[in-house]
Amino acid sequence: MSAPAGVLVVGASAAGIATADALRRKGYRDSLTLLGAESHLPYDRPPLSKQVLSGTWEAERVRLRSPEKLAELDADIILGDPAVGLDPATRTVRTASGRVLTAGTIVVATGLRPRTLPGQDGLTGVHVLRTVDDSLALRSALLSATQVVVVGDGVLGTEIAATARGMGADVTLVGPQPVPMASQFGTLVGGLLGELHAERGVRLRLGTAVEGLTGRDGRVTGVRLDTGDELPADVVVVALGAAPATEWLAESGLRLDNGLVCDSRCRAAEGIYSAGDVARWQHDALGVSLRLENRTNATMQANAVAANILGEDQAYSPVPHFWTDQYDTKIQVHGLPTAAAEATIVDGDPADGRFVAMYRRGGAAVGVLGWNMPKQTRLRRGEVVEALSAPAT
Repeated sequence: MSAPAGVLVVGASAAGIATADALRRKGYRDSLTLLGAESHLPYDRPPLSKQVLSGTWEAERVRLRSPEKLAELDADIILGDPAVGLDPATRTVRTASGRVLTAGTIVVATGLRPRTLPGQDGLTGVHVLRTVDDSLALRSALLSATQVVVVGDGVLGTEIAATARGMGADVTLVGPQPVPMASQFGTLVGGLLGELHAERGVRLRLGTAVEGLTGRDGRVTGVRLDTGDELPADVVVVALGAAPATEWLAESGLRLDNGLVCDSRCRAAEGIYSAGDVARWQHDALGVSLRLENRTNATMQANAVAANILGEDQAYSPVPHFWTDQYDTKIQVHGLPTAAAEATIVDGDPADGRFVAMYRRGGAAVGVLGWNMPKQTRLRRGEVVEALSAPAT
């Protein structure tokens, strides 16, 4: 029996379509299949919490490729049929509809699933935001909402709060951290972000855990805090992060630990690779196993996966990068700033709404953050690149 041929990409969002693009761009001409759980053509997710939610973009504008460009990939594109199982030995994927797909190489790019609160599925008025349908449903709810509570003080929660407030909604942001995005930005920049939201009229209930939701006649009426307080709400957005979508791999025998565990080549097993939010890989330069949830990484990692499928043998060791837009503020991050790093302002002034913060640990630059200063941030990025390139001592 001849070995299976072709590449099957499981996941038709940013990482999946970028993998297919990179393979074709690098000259791969064998069979290519793209399998997606959603029925929509591949689309971009960052605008869902901003432009689509606010209504400044129509949903069609987030498509990653037009139908004509997709046709140029010469790929078999299967949508609306999620994968439910994988046999790595035979490189066979089973789908919810009963399809059995086999290929010489499989790329896992299934992304994330949003975390939820107990009991939220039984209440109308409670939303998550992961898909374009989620964004449109939340937008419709916000247009008639009187009191909105956003549960979650990370990047998604703060972006939703900013967009909802910009639409005129009465918004309360709830989360366990002392300031918004504290785990990513630390207290200095996180505190400034909290001030920005407060200045725009968002009420902050931070350092507080949510115990549950309240409802009446099947509709949400509020959010119950561990302080005993209840925040009234007719719309609740649960933005408590997301978990890697790996349930379908539970019986595969592959190593699952906060994502699909891969080596430095983004390889989980012979002929099995992973890219995007679901992939946890060995970052050789940092000496850690890393999983990143951002759009930039999805594209960069997809390119690395395509290169390794084609035999280029490239370690994937990027300088992590992401951005967030909130109100009229653009925050750009290079490296891995954390609450444990020492943050100092090295350019600009927070009082002017423009600054660059450098994050150091043990004297070494581990991250740089720019607040409405893109050019200066790019220049400072070099310090992070240099630190990553320095030999370990």
